[in-house]
Amino acid sequence: MALFFMCIYTQAVCIFPPHFTKLNFSTPFRALPFDEMASLNIILFFSFLVSSFSSALASDPSSLQDFCVADANNTALVNGFACKDPKTVEADDFSFSGLHLPGNTSNPVGSKVTLINVAKIPGLNTLGISLARIDYAPWGINPPHFHPRASEIFTVIKGSLQVGFVTSNPENRFITKILHQGDVFVFPIGLIHFQRNLGDDNALAISSLSSQNPGVMTIANAVFGSTPDIPSDVLAKAFQVDKGVVEYLQTKF
Repeated sequence: MALFFMCIYTQAVCIFPPHFTKLNFSTPFRALPFDEMASLNIILFFSFLVSSFSSALASDPSSLQDFCVADANNTALVNGFACKDPKTVEADDFSFSGLHLPGNTSNPVGSKVTLINVAKIPGLNTLGISLARIDYAPWGINPPHFHPRASEIFTVIKGSLQVGFVTSNPENRFITKILHQGDVFVFPIGLIHFQRNLGDDNALAISSLSSQNPGVMTIANAVFGSTPDIPSDVLAKAFQVDKGVVEYLQTKF
């Protein structure tokens, strides 16, 4: 019966053999008939797979100690950063100053993202979180982009912002909303999203992300500003535009 409840807890689809529900689990395993023993082994195996998959789907690896402050001087190649000696850890390893300072929005898109990740706070290593301040000039945008390693929870501190994301193929549904001061919105991991300032004054937002190093792929920069360039005829066919349009856009990134 324990295995039955495990299947319910993990929401797994379990197929029990005819004799399984009649088994007396006080009986030693070696005393079970061969077919019932084989069935039990199969169920145990698939229960192990379910628990393994649930762990593998986590965003960042879980920490196995109180903290693992990133050691920038360690050349070991690991998923994240090697740990500093805990005896050398200081309060500064867990802090950052300057998030109150506005970002410079004097750029073509009219926004500035100040990301506070493990590179800025070494103590974030293995904790699976990071933070960003986003400043917007009047009518500025944070262009369509996605985070390959994190979901995002977005809070408007000042101003009014249009936000939105697009679901994956084949629906490609556009989900959008206008947010005001104090409103919160969530962008699921890996989905293209954007924000736009709808006012004539500066706007400000704070984002929290579910990775110490969420990464970002800005769509226009990746497509038209790759190094080396994606062949213009490939992009012309993909976007169904003239090759000259693609070549012009590539000069912008």
